[in-house]
Amino acid sequence: MNANWLDKDFYAVLGVVENASAEDIKRAYRKLARTHHPDRNPGNASAEETMKRISEAYDVLSDVKSRSEYDQTRRMARSGFRGAPGRGGSATFDIGDVGDLGGIFGDLFGGGRGRRRAPARGPDLETEARITFDQSMQGTTVPVRVQRDAACSACDGTGAAPGSSVTACRACAGSGMVGEDQGMFSFQRACGACGGSGRTIDKPCATCGGDGSVRRTDEVKIRIPAGVHDGARIRARGRGGAGPRGGQPGDLFVVVRVASHPIFGRSGADLTLDVPIGYAEAALGGEVKIPTLESPVTLKLPAGTQTGRTFRVKGRGAPKPKGGRGDLLATVRVVVPESFGEDERELLEQLRARQNGALRAHLEV
Repeated sequence: MNANWLDKDFYAVLGVVENASAEDIKRAYRKLARTHHPDRNPGNASAEETMKRISEAYDVLSDVKSRSEYDQTRRMARSGFRGAPGRGGSATFDIGDVGDLGGIFGDLFGGGRGRRRAPARGPDLETEARITFDQSMQGTTVPVRVQRDAACSACDGTGAAPGSSVTACRACAGSGMVGEDQGMFSFQRACGACGGSGRTIDKPCATCGGDGSVRRTDEVKIRIPAGVHDGARIRARGRGGAGPRGGQPGDLFVVVRVASHPIFGRSGADLTLDVPIGYAEAALGGEVKIPTLESPVTLKLPAGTQTGRTFRVKGRGAPKPKGGRGDLLATVRVVVPESFGEDERELLEQLRARQNGALRAHLEV
């Protein structure tokens, strides 16, 4: 369990009841993500922070094992196991990072002797991967360099020199915990002789000094899916820091940074494109060829097209995570020339004379 969960109500964050189904949780997350996603709220720090809380809640509640551990933590908190004295002189306790409920009560009241603690999990790490816009559309595999603690190759992570033995700690009988009597209660704490590992190494490994891990820089290949957006976090399970004394490694989180494109923008799964057109094209209509990620398409402009009008080209946007593609949103911009020849000036003068202020007649001036 995770003590950081004690003060967090992930069900409230997602707006679901505690017995919500996995589908209800997924549906609630998607609805909130559409509202608070950074792509829809550029530069909004509050929305970004809200999205982080939503993502954290979903990561925990969408995983069966994590949700079970979280629910156990909440039941512990409700039963009074926190970190301050209770009313009437009854003691309450902050249990920190613990295992199952049986283990909790066993450790608190002396029933856990002889039970070995599982090796601690390694730390999660985070790094960045920078890719081009085209790579984000097509998907790619990129190498990232990460400095981390990795299992020592000289001792295979055991911490013992080759040929030496690893035995159970005599002080704690291999449990990693020792009892400490305080009045009517007997509390358990990590064994000082073995550091809570439950093991004694006859001859520590010369390479890692008995830790079982060494600091090194590794190259990890990360698969980035097509359609990934700037700022997305990709988890590589088990590629983080090594767990001490053979413990499970942590995860590696890779934040994707996508370079901008010279002509395309992005809004969620849709791509955006500004299309400059002339005054005559806007007034008379016509066909304009525009680029897409693949082959060009022809945009049909109706007569009287106004500047700023957006045309939607179906299926020419970014790939979606679960299949399909977004659309291309082409917005036309009428360009007024800053200079022109005598023939053009004469035609414009004639047009101005014919309009004769009709455009502003409703202003009554």
